[in-house]
Amino acid sequence: METLDLLAAGFATAATPVNLLWALLGCLIGTAVGVLPGIGPATAVAMLLPITLKVEPTASMIFFAGIYYGAMYGGSTTSILLNTPGESGAMVTAMEGNRMAKSGRAGAALATAAVGSFVAGTLATLVVTFFAPWVAEHAVRLGPPEYFMLMLLAFTTVSAVLGKSMLRGVTALAVGLAFGLVGLDQITGTPRLTGGVPELMDGLEVVLVAVGLFAVGEALYHVLYEGRVVEAQHPMSRVHMSRQDWKRSWPAWLRASAIGMPFGALPAGGSEIPTFLSYATEKKLSPHKEEFGTTGAIEGVAGPEAANNAAITATLMPLLTLGIPTSNTTAILLGAFQNYGIQPGPQLFDTNAGLVWALIASLYIGNVMLLVLNLPLVGLWVKLLKLPKPPLYAGILVFATVGVYGMRQSALDLVLLYAIGVLGVLMRRYDFPTAPVIVGMILGPLAEAQMRNALAIGEGHWTVFVQRPMSLALLVVVVCVLVLPRLVRWLRPPTEPDAVVRV
Repeated sequence: METLDLLAAGFATAATPVNLLWALLGCLIGTAVGVLPGIGPATAVAMLLPITLKVEPTASMIFFAGIYYGAMYGGSTTSILLNTPGESGAMVTAMEGNRMAKSGRAGAALATAAVGSFVAGTLATLVVTFFAPWVAEHAVRLGPPEYFMLMLLAFTTVSAVLGKSMLRGVTALAVGLAFGLVGLDQITGTPRLTGGVPELMDGLEVVLVAVGLFAVGEALYHVLYEGRVVEAQHPMSRVHMSRQDWKRSWPAWLRASAIGMPFGALPAGGSEIPTFLSYATEKKLSPHKEEFGTTGAIEGVAGPEAANNAAITATLMPLLTLGIPTSNTTAILLGAFQNYGIQPGPQLFDTNAGLVWALIASLYIGNVMLLVLNLPLVGLWVKLLKLPKPPLYAGILVFATVGVYGMRQSALDLVLLYAIGVLGVLMRRYDFPTAPVIVGMILGPLAEAQMRNALAIGEGHWTVFVQRPMSLALLVVVVCVLVLPRLVRWLRPPTEPDAVVRV
């Protein structure tokens, strides 16, 4: 009953006219961002971070949550009509959705994606509502050794999962940890990695790094490498599902929700794995196997899209309860919290209960808004695909530049912004994941502080990390994450004589 009372209070806050307006604005921008190829929610949130620093924290978080949700909904439009997934989680939706569009059934594919997103998002929000307080309550009992191991687990899983290569992921993490070390040592006050520049004594701004990597880096990358791609758009049909489509879709929505939620809730993150698992499950269970890979099977759209949204929603649980981001966007959201002086974690449900429950309530509201926006107005979103790309990316660069300069009116910030933007281009070009950079930068100083506290508890002995059962269990999980994939790959016989095992 206490949870329901807190949720009701959250609805009272989220349903105020101002917060409803912010939620609607976030949903509109998020959907537009999802529809436009190449601009994901991480880019949009990073670009808008400097602008919203003057906004009240609750309204700002509701706004960002709307962008986060909306981009997931809108991403299915480009996946189905253009075969151009804006986010990695929409790749599987494109496989069958684009084939349905070629067969003249784009409307049915878009409808099952929108309704499936609503169903999965609502179910996952219910899980967050009733299980997040329980997780936070038990997480309060963790000490410095457990927290350090938990952050080490976040480092390893994000580095191993969010990328095509573990080595590239660890390299990106090392860059982020180096960014986090810039500034004064927390205990001794000694300058670190400042190069004698006084402006770096306070460290690098998370907003600056996020905007540089995502907004500037993505814009420059698309201008340099994807500016001449010709996109073929398939014609729209009426957004409608027949009775047979409903019959085939609703079991896929429920199965996919059950598959996606655990992957989002665990600090292993990523929506790619559950979408592929959902697709494989639907292909195995469907009595219409002949449609897969040919004319397009509606289950192949309903399942992966629902799994994607369930996983994306569930990522808010480790973010809010443990302070652990498990995706690009949640890493930037963690930075947004910290910009307001708020540290997500077990204490958040006590120290900022009003904000947390208003945010959770806004997820329910946003789901309804997005269902209304996506089904009747899909024709309007499709027209966004006709926007010329050069002015669009030029606008992103101008917006990012003005926003970052407005924070401290520092010319050095602009130099760093575009230097980090070039780094983002190189990382994208050579398949280095960007999320570990943000995770390492934000969690690195926190992990350092917890490690020092743990060593103080253990009187300088590293054995403190293996003497406590929970800390030891987390250490075992970290080792498994690093070793098991390589062991399985080594034991599995190659499918071809010249098969190459990637590092």
